Amino acid sequence: MSPERRREMIVRTALPLVAEHGTAVTTGQIARAAGIGEATIFRVFADKNELLDACVAEALRPDHVLAEIAGIPLDGPLRDRLAEVGAAVEAYLDRMGMILGALRATGRREPPTPPTPGEDDAPPDGEGRPSLPDRDTAMNRTRDAIAELFEPDRDRLRLPPAQLASLFMGLLFARSRPHTGPDAPSIEEYLDVFLHGALKERSTE
Repeated sequence: MSPERRREMIVRTALPLVAEHGTAVTTGQIARAAGIGEATIFRVFADKNELLDACVAEALRPDHVLAEIAGIPLDGPLRDRLAEVGAAVEAYLDRMGMILGALRATGRREPPTPPTPGEDDAPPDGEGRPSLPDRDTAMNRTRDAIAELFEPDRDRLRLPPAQLASLFMGLLFARSRPHTGPDAPSIEEYLDVFLHGALKERSTE
């Protein structure tokens, strides 16, 4: 197995453990879960902090959610397409929140290696520390992927697909914030208002 593939395998194994234990996770726990010797971790990571940096970078990468969006069939109803996007984005935000939240809760305050602008899939830098995904690039890629799902209904849309994709993303990110109480809207209610507006019927004025 190449060093890069080994890094990827270790990070994938570490992610759920980091979400559960935060900075308290040990390299021994990760090694046992991966079925490797602890020394193997230190052949590809300088220390545990570098491994945690790699876990943060992986949690922030949009690749997985973009692949899910790309796999949504375009021949179904627009509402169904958007519901699938909502589920994919919310799952991504939940995973990211679990990792970052667990690390913050266990005392990790310093930011990882600064992002490399425009290189959301950047390899580790010269010191072997992973670069974080560039936020603007990731957001633009996600918007473009969602815009493609509006294209089959372009003739019915009030706004261009890219603009609607931006609005829909804003809705999803707003929904990701905790809502409490009996009036917390469901994704179906969000979709209904997004697609049909807040008014029961169009005004005749």
